[in-house]
Amino acid sequence: MFILYQRDDCQLCDEALAVLAQARFPAFDSLFIDDQPGLERRYGARVPVLRDARSDRELDWPFHAADVQAWLAEDR
Repeated sequence: MFILYQRDDCQLCDEALAVLAQARFPAFDSLFIDDQPGLERRYGARVPVLRDARSDRELDWPFHAADVQAWLAEDR
């Protein structure tokens, strides 16, 4: 299960979504950290962050399509 941590009205998050589409990334959930204190503390300055919940790996912004594909291939 993949999660993209993001914020409302976040231009970088919009860019990350475009990169994930370009990379043809598999299905993922978007989780907005606004109003969630624990997630705000962990991800507030780092969003957008892509997380693989199965392996607990994270990919911090900035990333490009090739970075995403390589990150995804690391776990296979």
